[in-house]
Amino acid sequence: MTANVLGGEKRRSGFLAWAALLVLLPLSISNAFAQLRGHGGPVRALAIWSDGETAVSGSFDSTAIRWSLTRNAAVQVLRFHTDAVNAVVTLRDGRAATAGADGKIAIWSLGRAEPDSVLEGHTAPIAALAVSPDGATLGSASWDQTLRLWPLAGGAPRVLTGHTQNVNGVAFAPDGALVSVSYDHSVRIWPPSGEGAPSVVTMPSPLNAVAVSGDGEIAAASANGKIYFLTKAGATAGEIEAGPKPLISIAISPDGALVAAASVGGAVAVIDRKTRALMRTLVGPGLPVWSVAFMPDSRILLTGGADNIIRRWNALTGDPIDPLLQEAAGDPLAAYASDRGAEIFRACVACHTLGVEQSNRAGPTLANLFGRRIATLPGYNFSEALKRLDIVWTPETVSRLFEIGPAAYTPGTKMPEQRIGSEQDRAALVQFLERATKK
Repeated sequence: MTANVLGGEKRRSGFLAWAALLVLLPLSISNAFAQLRGHGGPVRALAIWSDGETAVSGSFDSTAIRWSLTRNAAVQVLRFHTDAVNAVVTLRDGRAATAGADGKIAIWSLGRAEPDSVLEGHTAPIAALAVSPDGATLGSASWDQTLRLWPLAGGAPRVLTGHTQNVNGVAFAPDGALVSVSYDHSVRIWPPSGEGAPSVVTMPSPLNAVAVSGDGEIAAASANGKIYFLTKAGATAGEIEAGPKPLISIAISPDGALVAAASVGGAVAVIDRKTRALMRTLVGPGLPVWSVAFMPDSRILLTGGADNIIRRWNALTGDPIDPLLQEAAGDPLAAYASDRGAEIFRACVACHTLGVEQSNRAGPTLANLFGRRIATLPGYNFSEALKRLDIVWTPETVSRLFEIGPAAYTPGTKMPEQRIGSEQDRAALVQFLERATKK
């Protein structure tokens, strides 16, 4: 749920060809090869079982992978979703749940090739999942502006309405209350039963992710680069600027001491939750970091990025744990050093290429963008909603897209919502695209 130029033109993840290659993925990748590699697209979601030995990841390549963290090996590739896997959670009974941009939730028993069950009802991409403290209920947040509470024992879900834009994050509090955040600037705290009106707290910025600590404190990650802290009742409890770029993922360590927040700029801020101090910033290859998750020991942090790799870090020292994973992907914007527009575009390189010799990614290539009607690029599967729009990409229309946001300008889009408030920054981005997409 964040920066991505013209990614709204995508209907599928754009990585389905890579997904086909995953059929050949061996189920015990040698440590001689890069550890925790296997996805063919950005790693969008991470979850770790309580024993600390196994993890599950979701990707824009439309798959989920179950990993052995003791063997650094992919154990199983889970193929069901027809679009990006945006959320994964582990369940108390040892199973896992995955949810995608296809609006579906799959429940998996380990080792089975097909889901045990599929939960359907959302009408837009699902952005986040959470499990209730008693393990009986699964919560889901969707861009259809609703949340759903699914009884894992079976039965119809409870639908929670009230948000007016994409619901990007969901988490359960220790008492069973549900917390949701949205691009509509609100944090909503729902009663444990799911019945009754929620407490609504309006924040200064759109919100992309949320986490709740063991003592009930709420941490919300915002599009302005700040983390906002609230008490379990919704009272303001502090804030800290994690960095200059929008935050898109957040996690609180199991012991409650640390908060990790990842940004579209590729950095992960590690915060001392008690003092609200920025302890350190973990810097990867300069690409969006889509997911963060703490190991049960609260010392090791896993991050999933746009370079398709899962990295492990010592959260206390900031050091990477896997030497093989320190290598950075080649910088596709190296030729545009010191170009302000290129720096603004940097958050978009995970989903878009610029040159005619480059293929589509999660979003269509932007080669020869200007003068092209929306949703007409050959070889890309666009949504029907975008095909009906009467928009031709020009400097003015691209600028307008980021002035009012994709949801308003291109209704029906799956592009992560963001706006560029600065007229100068919008102009710099447009000028960069005019130069870079002509090649």
